[in-house]
Amino acid sequence: METAHAREPGRREQNKQRTHRALIEAAARLFRERDFESVTVRDIAEAAGVGERTFFRYFPSKESLILQQVRDLIPLLAEAIGARPAEEPPLTALRNSVLDLAGREGAAPGILLVGPQPLQRDAARRGDRFLLVDMEEAVESAFLARLLPPGADPASADPGTELRAAVLSRAGVAVLRAVRLTHLRRPELQQPTTDLKGLVRAAFDALGPEGGAPGG
Repeated sequence: METAHAREPGRREQNKQRTHRALIEAAARLFRERDFESVTVRDIAEAAGVGERTFFRYFPSKESLILQQVRDLIPLLAEAIGARPAEEPPLTALRNSVLDLAGREGAAPGILLVGPQPLQRDAARRGDRFLLVDMEEAVESAFLARLLPPGADPASADPGTELRAAVLSRAGVAVLRAVRLTHLRRPELQQPTTDLKGLVRAAFDALGPEGGAPGG
């Protein structure tokens, strides 16, 4: 028979997971409503229903919370790319996947629009560079699967196909970084009324026909 003592670690872990998710969701909501710099740790903690000390037990800073959002979104983005119609070129599938994620509650900000400018001087400490590589590799794998026949083993890809997936993935991730940088640099884009999806579409259009194919 299970005792109360045996159940306690499970309940404790569930409570920790709920608090972790509450902090991320509260931050995402506040960052959408305001801008990153004006939102404080206290604001996030209060919106999540916890104290500042609790926040710091989960995240050492606002920046680390944003990085966690990106970590959480990378597999979702790869999954979304894989679910797009097979006839969509890779960059179109990426664009439409980003637009789909942007429509989900709390999904887009960490990957696109908020937080400190990526790859600053302290990037190695914050882990931005590692996340950038992780995102590129996840998108590359999703692209390679789209470029191969259904069910084909990625290891069987010829060098040309593998190179195409690698180039397109890094071009696509560069578009996402450009959207974020432009948003950070232009105060007029940091308003709740800004058409963020339109900004994403315009960014992919800049790549030409493959990046701005119809759809989404």
